[in-house]
Amino acid sequence: MIAVGERDRAGPSATDGEIAAINLESMRHRAWARFEQGARLPGVAEAVVDSERLAAQFVGDLDALDRLEILASRFAEADDSHRAALVQAEVASSMHRFDDAREHLARATLLGASRETVERQSLAIDQACGVDLDAVLAARRRIATASGRLEDLVPLGAVLADVECFAEADAVYSQAFYSYGGTSAFPLAWACFQLGVLWGELVPVPDPGLATLWYRRAIAFLPAYVKARVHLAEICTSEGRTDDAEALLAPVLSSPDPEVRWRLADVCLAQGRSEQAELQLDIARLGFDALVRKHLLAFADHAAEFYAGSGNDPQRAVQLARVNVANRPTRRAVQQAQAIMRMFQERGHDQS
Repeated sequence: MIAVGERDRAGPSATDGEIAAINLESMRHRAWARFEQGARLPGVAEAVVDSERLAAQFVGDLDALDRLEILASRFAEADDSHRAALVQAEVASSMHRFDDAREHLARATLLGASRETVERQSLAIDQACGVDLDAVLAARRRIATASGRLEDLVPLGAVLADVECFAEADAVYSQAFYSYGGTSAFPLAWACFQLGVLWGELVPVPDPGLATLWYRRAIAFLPAYVKARVHLAEICTSEGRTDDAEALLAPVLSSPDPEVRWRLADVCLAQGRSEQAELQLDIARLGFDALVRKHLLAFADHAAEFYAGSGNDPQRAVQLARVNVANRPTRRAVQQAQAIMRMFQERGHDQS
């Protein structure tokens, strides 16, 4: 494990983040071109899934979710093997349609998918749903110990955070970061972001300074990392550094992720720019409305938070929080729903 004091070291180096984002877009287009030429060729559909998930996760390209659904449907029409079932499972899981994902995995198993591949996807689903976390933790430890790879250490850190082993989660995330031997900016930015979330949101007493350090590192590795900019902007706004928050959000205003406009609205409101705040809130509201219509389960939690706060729609917030808990009854989901219902009950709203 990595000593806490070592967090001050510069850490590994990686490919320039702006170049990495450009390369990702090129890789995504090439993957689709290969899919069009031969959908059933080994690894072709899977490469599309990988590139689209990176686009959604890191650069806020939420249209990738629509493209993934198209891919899964078309691949299932072209291929009746376990590969298509695995792709359908991964895409369904990305949309938080976990029941569908489990059905696809069961079919993949019957069609001959490897035990290791099915286990990895099953673990991700169980972890996302808060199911049998002790077993998930044991499996994550085994996999991470055997490989020592960042790609396995970060999920281990995440489940440790889920079971409130925060100090060990920090150590595992730090190990993933400092021991990384590759050159890609994406894994390093991911590890830094997870550390930011750990110290900014998950520990019992958040440490905004430490969270800021890791979010800034994530952005340094990948300037287009929308979620890192949004989370850091939220900290800056809460500390009264609204100019810094606005500067963080400005480069990603073209992102379809409505959280960007939501946080910019909060900045404008804090600065007394009420008309601009309302404009940004309207844009954010339209964005959340569209996402919830298309991908309800994937965005129920974030939309609930928005409508409970700046979005100012208490009834919708409660409805979405309940949808989220029903789909994935994790500790955080339950706490969110309870907090939202308690807040609006205190304000005199009827939540029946």
